[in-house]
Amino acid sequence: MKILSLDSSGMTASVAILEDERLLAEYTVNYKKTHSQTLLPMLKEIADMVELDLETVDAIAVAAGPGSFTGLRIGSATAKGLGLALKKPLVHVPTLEGLAYNLFGTEKIICPMMDARRSQVYTGIYQFRDGELQVLEDQMAVPVEGIASKLNDMGQDAVLLGDGVGVYQEQLAKLLQIPYELAPIHLNQQRASAVAVCALHYIMQGKVETAAEHQPDYLRVSQAERERAKRNL
Repeated sequence: MKILSLDSSGMTASVAILEDERLLAEYTVNYKKTHSQTLLPMLKEIADMVELDLETVDAIAVAAGPGSFTGLRIGSATAKGLGLALKKPLVHVPTLEGLAYNLFGTEKIICPMMDARRSQVYTGIYQFRDGELQVLEDQMAVPVEGIASKLNDMGQDAVLLGDGVGVYQEQLAKLLQIPYELAPIHLNQQRASAVAVCALHYIMQGKVETAAEHQPDYLRVSQAERERAKRNL
């Protein structure tokens, strides 16, 4: 099974190729350039490096949201275009589940947080049990107080990761009443390899879709849509 995976849901752009139990290549960049500038050149570079014929890919996995509206559109459009051109299925991986897969093997509960602006985070709560990711709280957009309250109610040790943790770190320190730690730097951001491993489990469960069916999960309407709605009142 050969999976090409993409993640442009946040500030980080990442592309990976997974073949069976082997990570063939991964290219991750967290810099100023837009994903429209980086994603396809990154894909071409790793494909050239490992002499990948895209026709041999079995599925295309994409971090499908929530996240940056622009980033999600770029990632989904890229995945849809490849899927249509190559006639390959897509695997719709929730962004926060992909992030949680960075911490595969920990017994603690995992809480990824992405800065959603407007004093909110995109977040969820997960735990690995017997090698399977369990969704304790599904993806949501909530104020940081809301997710802190849910974690406190669970009363278990937690690991926090994602760009939202840095933004709200001082607030979290005041709100959280449970023991918690921050993921190390190399596991703190989106990685396409984690999306690919998560996608592998989805494929085994038959959770695939066609390129035509694929739509990103925004969770919230965009700022442009909110402003348009206000003008139409």
